Amino acid sequence: MKNILQSLASGNWRALLACFLYFDTGFTVWVMLGPLAPFIAKDLSLSPAQQGFLVAVPVLSAAILRVPFGNAFQSYDGKRLALMGIVLSAIPSFLLLLPFAPSYLTLLVLGVFLGVGGASFAVALPMAGSNYPPKVQGLVLGLAAAGNIGAVLDGFLFPTLAVHHGWQHATLAALPLLALTAAAVILWAKDLSPKAGSSAQAIAGFLVVLAGLVGLVLLVEAGVFGGGKAGLLLLPPIGALLTITLLPQRYRAVLAERDTWVIMLVYSITFGGFVGMSSYVSTLLTTQYQVSKVDAGLLMAAFAFTGAILRPVGGFLADRVTGVRALLILLALISLLDFGFAGIMPPLAGGVALLFALYVCFGLGNGATFQLVPHRWTGKTGLMTGIIGAAGGIGGFYLPVIMGLAKEGTGSYQTGFATFGVIAAVALGLVALLRRQWLEWATLGRLPIEVRSGEAVES
Repeated sequence: MKNILQSLASGNWRALLACFLYFDTGFTVWVMLGPLAPFIAKDLSLSPAQQGFLVAVPVLSAAILRVPFGNAFQSYDGKRLALMGIVLSAIPSFLLLLPFAPSYLTLLVLGVFLGVGGASFAVALPMAGSNYPPKVQGLVLGLAAAGNIGAVLDGFLFPTLAVHHGWQHATLAALPLLALTAAAVILWAKDLSPKAGSSAQAIAGFLVVLAGLVGLVLLVEAGVFGGGKAGLLLLPPIGALLTITLLPQRYRAVLAERDTWVIMLVYSITFGGFVGMSSYVSTLLTTQYQVSKVDAGLLMAAFAFTGAILRPVGGFLADRVTGVRALLILLALISLLDFGFAGIMPPLAGGVALLFALYVCFGLGNGATFQLVPHRWTGKTGLMTGIIGAAGGIGGFYLPVIMGLAKEGTGSYQTGFATFGVIAAVALGLVALLRRQWLEWATLGRLPIEVRSGEAVES
């Protein structure tokens, strides 16, 4: 504890708190549809696949928007970006207060704006890190990203409010949280990171991607990319292509690096598992175990609290043993737990225990992954936070979609869990193959010669 307090005292803790609150309330708004999905599905008579797509859209929106948001952070003040994000993510709650019955299509469009709350990750983390020295980045980024705990508020607040006031009015609870966060950002947030490039162009790119995502969601729902599974599964790569096209060439260069893709895959499992399961676990519990909607929300809150509170622990431990060693263990456990769920489809008590263990691994893995980023991509943490965060969000999009398709197609979630078990095993194998090279720069702060040369040319 003494070491943690000394680490926090080495920088601006008020700025860190503002960043934490920004991501916390952004996360709350982002996954708001998750605990409300059982209520919405009953009201609008949604199929399992539609229900999965509904909660997946905000996750995908945040994933795609994190890249242009991270790019904007490279050239524009993070404090102002945060305030813009807060305003945009409040739009759905304001609109749902109007006296009209929203359609499924309307909710999909509003889900894109809810994703702006999740995109806060690309600004909150590097802005927090800019207020602290490199030696404590694992702890600081872990604490800022513990804003994942916002999902706990979702599980407690929204199902209970929906029971008494209806699911539309339940969304009102997000507005005072966003107002409180805006005040904290105005008073305490500081962005001390260096800036370069055109801020106007970067912000315009962000707004173009936001509008493009609204259009893509409408096109997918209209069946333009193919009906059923095809359209759903094609949406992430099409959205990713849109945002990558708008990135400056000097930033697209990181996508040519092998390490970028491996770390993206890892984060799509750890953070993708956390946010995707947080969005879908209420549906899983109510359909698989016939748990009541309110009790499912409370269990979701407990799971989310576990994963969020362990994220800074994962970063703190990774500062000592390196994120590489931590990820080798955690990816192995995630794969085994997914296969275990798929193999036995346990009763309620066993299912809750396995989900709890998965959330432990997700939380520790999230912190361990981002401990590596400042070491490997010095000077590009804002951009890489956006790109890696996007990969995490895309993983979070596919989880509810695949779970919904598995349930609708086979009547069971076994295929869904088995799929994610295989993906975790592949990521484990890749990290194991790169272990020696990664440990070199993770422990000594030393990049491979070819990477150093490339960055020297760019600068």
